[in-house]
Amino acid sequence: MFTRITRRGVLSAAAVASASALVLTGCGGGDDALSSGGDNQKVVVGSADFTESQTIAAIYAEALNDAGIEAETQPAIGAREAYVGAVQDGSVSVVPDYSGNLLQYFDEVTAPLTEDEVMEFLPPNLPEGVGVLDPSSAENKDAMVVTRATADEYGLTSIEDLAAVCSEMTLGAPPEFQERSYGLPGLQANYGCVPANFSPINDAGGPLTVQALLDNTVQVADIFTTTPAIKQNDLVVLEDPENNFLPQHVLPLYHEDDLSQDARDVLNKVSATLTTDDLIALNERVSGDEKASPEQAAKDWVADHNLS
Repeated sequence: MFTRITRRGVLSAAAVASASALVLTGCGGGDDALSSGGDNQKVVVGSADFTESQTIAAIYAEALNDAGIEAETQPAIGAREAYVGAVQDGSVSVVPDYSGNLLQYFDEVTAPLTEDEVMEFLPPNLPEGVGVLDPSSAENKDAMVVTRATADEYGLTSIEDLAAVCSEMTLGAPPEFQERSYGLPGLQANYGCVPANFSPINDAGGPLTVQALLDNTVQVADIFTTTPAIKQNDLVVLEDPENNFLPQHVLPLYHEDDLSQDARDVLNKVSATLTTDDLIALNERVSGDEKASPEQAAKDWVADHNLS
């Protein structure tokens, strides 16, 4: 049973979460049930079909193997529909995902939510037999980004500041940004920000979007927060105090029968260690001039961090 999370429905979603926790407790099992699954089988770590997901999956597999738990990767499964289905049917044991988008996949979200609220509402909305482990501090989410010159000229540090001058600016973003709840409708509803013009750029906040911002063809752009170009070009990510963009913390989505408690503990240690700065650095290694493989970047990251 999924609960529509709206501005008026947040309390009902919390009630479902509490009720679900009571039902799970009443069913018994506890820690013994958690530790029984997947003890004697290889862990298959899947990923979505983009570089960051493949690199995180490689980190999961490397950390598991380093802990003596046999693991292999099945990269580039496809979009969320494909890899969630693979977890549900047990084709893969675990995949890295992003908290807010995962919640929105299973239940439409129209209300701004905090990180804690996303993690409260997510578990009771997951299908039977599927769970999530601890979220990391590492986050990759949509953001409103401006050049340093624009930030200095208008005194911009947040989208609240942007709202005062939004009517003077052209906003560059993927075409679907015009319709999605966190796009133009969300900026207007949550901040009163209505740009003078919208420029559709169909590269998901990639090089074309960055170049349009640097050329001043657009003055504000939707760019993912782990894009290395933000740091490389001294761009400014505007704060989002109203949580227009859902929190998107990296976390493992797993098949409950296919992951032992030891394996879960290892992946929770990865989450406790992985940061947003790590994601940016890993993306730069794999997608930048070095062209390191996700496997090599993952091997080096695990070697550089004490997960024991």
